[in-house]
Amino acid sequence: MGKMIELTASDGQRLSAYRADPAGKPRGGIVVIQEIFGVNSHIKSVADGFAADGYLAIAPAMFDRVQKNVDLGYSPQDIEKGRDIRARITTDMAMKDSEAAVKAAAAAGKVGIVGYCWGGFVAWMAAAKVPGLACAVPYYGGGILDNADLQPKVPLMGHFGDKDAHIPVEGVKKLAQKHNKQQIFIYAADHGFNCDQRGSYNAPAAKQARSRTLEFFRKHLG
Repeated sequence: MGKMIELTASDGQRLSAYRADPAGKPRGGIVVIQEIFGVNSHIKSVADGFAADGYLAIAPAMFDRVQKNVDLGYSPQDIEKGRDIRARITTDMAMKDSEAAVKAAAAAGKVGIVGYCWGGFVAWMAAAKVPGLACAVPYYGGGILDNADLQPKVPLMGHFGDKDAHIPVEGVKKLAQKHNKQQIFIYAADHGFNCDQRGSYNAPAAKQARSRTLEFFRKHLG
């Protein structure tokens, strides 16, 4: 359904991205930020899903600065490899690469950003730092609680699982109190509950979070 394209960041860095186009005129653009597993089959299917809902979806290869064509599965070795690469990607790099994707997605109108796991952290940071966004939807981003003082400049909807050992639910509740103008939802689910290729997949939570996210995108993007 989609195809690989090339983006150029503000510092001249070139990175690849997966682009999925809707059937008709797009309602807007959505930047999809990967987990630590690269732009793999799951992230492509997420982008395809947003395209099917009427949006131009662009999933930038956020690890290209360190290693090209990262496409990992979910074995312990893959997780280790993904964490190793992620540790070498600075927030500044991630913001530049997100911005390049936002600029490309803007061809379709207003742009929102959605990210999962590490991508959720990127989406949270982007809500405060990346120009050109209309809204942001971070899913269980590790690192968000360490950056809870950040003020999102756009409407934001966060999705978290109460069984997530990486992101203690007490911290999420404090985050929701601190950012009471934003929508923060907590599900009876584990980390990674949106990914149907992982053991932590939770179909009811994933479905509910997705329908809330789509409603949010309809409101802020079109």
